[in-house]
Amino acid sequence: MISSKEAKRRRVIRLLVSVMLIFFLCLIRADATSDTKEKMEQAEQKKEEKEQELAQAQQDLAQTEEKLAGLKAVRNDYQGEMNVLNEEMQLVADHLAVLETKIDLKQMEIDRTRLELEEATDRRIGQYESMKARIRFLYEGGATNMLELMLNAENFADFLNYAEYMDELLSYDRMMLDAYKQTEEEITRAGEQLEIEMAELDELKEDIYRQQDRVSELMGQTAVRIAKTEDSIDEMNAQADAFEQDVNEKTQEVADATEEYKKIKAKYEEELRLSRLAAQSTWRNISEVTFEENDRYLLANLIYCEAGGEPYEGQVAVGAVVINRVLSSRYPDTVTGVIYQRGQFSPVDYGTLANALNVNKATDSCYRAADEAMAGRTNVGNCVYFRTPIPGLEGIRIGGHIFY
Repeated sequence: MISSKEAKRRRVIRLLVSVMLIFFLCLIRADATSDTKEKMEQAEQKKEEKEQELAQAQQDLAQTEEKLAGLKAVRNDYQGEMNVLNEEMQLVADHLAVLETKIDLKQMEIDRTRLELEEATDRRIGQYESMKARIRFLYEGGATNMLELMLNAENFADFLNYAEYMDELLSYDRMMLDAYKQTEEEITRAGEQLEIEMAELDELKEDIYRQQDRVSELMGQTAVRIAKTEDSIDEMNAQADAFEQDVNEKTQEVADATEEYKKIKAKYEEELRLSRLAAQSTWRNISEVTFEENDRYLLANLIYCEAGGEPYEGQVAVGAVVINRVLSSRYPDTVTGVIYQRGQFSPVDYGTLANALNVNKATDSCYRAADEAMAGRTNVGNCVYFRTPIPGLEGIRIGGHIFY
């Protein structure tokens, strides 16, 4: 008699042998629709995420380019101000050059007037000295000689001529003295006027220097603003380049995600086609199926992994999908073959079924659902696939799954 321990060991060996056989069979079987749908959903979600990232990157790039355009406009405004200031500085410099020429001419005029004044003063002094010499001559003996000359005149006409000559000589001296005195006064007034004009020109020159300093200061301030703006433009250009590179990368990522989604979608559509073909295939009667000793244990734990948190009817529906595949001529004809068909059930791929089988996680409701399914009960008709809902998928909704 075989002990219970030995019987359990044999069951485990048979289970392992079955798994290995099914594994080799899996290499030529199609992927599971439920798993493919999950992959398609993940691919679609990834594609949408990449599209959102691309949209955000494009928005960042657009905002950066807008800021960059604003900075360039500011830079152009500053450059325009600098151009105006350059023109103003040129005008100030031209005005200053003209003024300095005027000042030089005015200085030459002042110097000439001063020279003329000095010459006029010298002539007045000379005339004055000559007049004093003649008067001295007249009073010191010259007058006696002139009187003798007049008294010795041969006639009265000569006497008058001598007297008139004497008067003209004195009048000439007075006239020349007055003339030189007037000239000296005019030159003095002209010199004073030139000095006033010279002072005005100096003041105007100082004002131009102040204008020059003001424009120079404004040019310096504008140059600093331009330099800062250029730095900001350089930084913004760097950001724009980075965002543009990011946009290019995100565009490629979107293209890759879209291509991946298209591939998975094509595969999903192919599996839908296979699902429809399965519905039209030859089906066995439940009475024609011979279950192995381990099938109940395996199916109950798969139900636990796929629908352990679902309502009881959802657990029955998962079991019914497995049995429907067993009955369909398009799938393996054993529970083990169906469950371990490559990629059909994610708990197999992810190892969660193996963990459940190791400690028998299946609950009583999972075993009852397995029993009902193996007895031929189905609450989903001939459905051979199930998955969490995705947009556009139609079928029988039980709990958190759609069966189709």
